[in-house]
Amino acid sequence: MVQFALAYCLFMTAHLVPAAPHLRGFAIRSLGRGAYLALYSLISLLLLVWLIAAARSAPTLLLWPLSPELALVPLVVMPFGFILVVAGLLQANPLSVSLRDSGFEPARAGIVAVTRHPVLWGFLLWALSHVAVNGDVVSVALFGGLGLYAAAGFGLADKRAKSRLGPDRWTALAARTSIMPFAAILAGRARLSADMPTLGGILGGLALYVALLAGGHLWLFGMDPLIFLRS
Repeated sequence: MVQFALAYCLFMTAHLVPAAPHLRGFAIRSLGRGAYLALYSLISLLLLVWLIAAARSAPTLLLWPLSPELALVPLVVMPFGFILVVAGLLQANPLSVSLRDSGFEPARAGIVAVTRHPVLWGFLLWALSHVAVNGDVVSVALFGGLGLYAAAGFGLADKRAKSRLGPDRWTALAARTSIMPFAAILAGRARLSADMPTLGGILGGLALYVALLAGGHLWLFGMDPLIFLRS
């Protein structure tokens, strides 16, 4: 529990950087936006792996048992989560998290037409689907807390983008997308375009999903996500 608490605190502390405008601005000016996001993503991933490993070694107190039906939840949800994260990072997006700081075309917004926060939605789907399949106290605290953090990021990202772009520019761009996936498309305010970042996100996301199913998840986290299907 001590290791879990330490890993959790460090992970959350690292995620205070995007919420601190002066610290984040200094890092972007020093490294460049792309390098900053790449380095920050790598550090976050390493801390996340440590956090999950620490959670697995913590004492287990079950709230509900694992079942084949619950084991299917992340198997069904995670392809969409991976696609949202990869496509969101590849697509230029002045409204939210992206590895690209230029080149956004509102008329060809790709995954941003689906939701203006694709990366945050991807992590939210990951967190919620893993709450369902991990019914012990530590895992619920871990994935539930990360899910709440991702959900809180919607408002924080909007506030940061509005400050950076200015109210008029932000309103014009935000009107062509939505926080809820597909809401702007269904309302006729946006149109889905099959651009290269979106196609790359689909292919890259599915490749990551397959790699984890093929053994990556077992190697990283000590759990085979296909355990019930193999039995």
